[in-house]
Amino acid sequence: MYDVIVIGAGPGGISASLYIKRAGKKVAVLYHGISELQQAEKIENYYGFENGITGEELYQDGIKQAKNLGIEVLEKEVTNIETKGTDFVVKTSEGDFQTKAVIIATGNKKVKPNIKGINEFEGKGISYCAICDGFFYRNKKVAIIGNGKFALSEAEDLKNIVNEITIFTNGLEAPLTKEYEINTKKIKEIQGEKRVNSLLLEDGTKVEVDGIFVAQGVAGGSDFAKKLGILMNNDTIVVNSEMETNLPGIYACGNLTGGLLQVNKAVYEGAKAGLQAVNYLRKNKEEKE
Repeated sequence: MYDVIVIGAGPGGISASLYIKRAGKKVAVLYHGISELQQAEKIENYYGFENGITGEELYQDGIKQAKNLGIEVLEKEVTNIETKGTDFVVKTSEGDFQTKAVIIATGNKKVKPNIKGINEFEGKGISYCAICDGFFYRNKKVAIIGNGKFALSEAEDLKNIVNEITIFTNGLEAPLTKEYEINTKKIKEIQGEKRVNSLLLEDGTKVEVDGIFVAQGVAGGSDFAKKLGILMNNDTIVVNSEMETNLPGIYACGNLTGGLLQVNKAVYEGAKAGLQAVNYLRKNKEEKE
């Protein structure tokens, strides 16, 4: 059992973890994949670096700082967050983590495959959240576009609802599973009239489907939020001035909350989220006593 699990090892997540650790709470940072910060060639508008610093250096220095303070920073792919009473279970590809509070600091890089028709049919048969929209495809045939554990997690949410699932990797390596049908061919186009009705593959094959769920890459903060019923504004998580979402015990910070997409904003919001999570834990402890 952790006091707080922070998802994301960028400036927001690491800043949050530092304040939580200094408050004497048990915290772990889980991260996976490339951070938006790592892709910044050089940062020259952040305090304290007279000659600037690369995004990669700043990112790695933050992780080292957290580890030096004794914080667990673990490379784990988070696939879902579930509620368990007043606590939460953060599910990863390598096991589950139980925690009293969660800070989502994953950034907001949405992975959308470059397939003709995908923009046209968003909301018309194309979805980005299985647990949100799976009900509309009860006993129907659906496709999942993706090739990793996120795609398999979406399939798990759909398997007891829909009649048939096929995972399309769009030319990428297939995930390790024997439970679902896998198609590794490249997708040329998503077709339909008023709604999606088929996938046209590069080899000319046409596969009829009733709906498509996009789960390419790894799950992000907006994916977790949608599944938990957290308020969203398009693809950003809605938070108040204390970085609280509408779900008690869940906080968000950094690019995922919109606004100024800068390191200094993420650091501030991470610090705020960390302090508020500590206050939340103390308040809950007092109420139980």
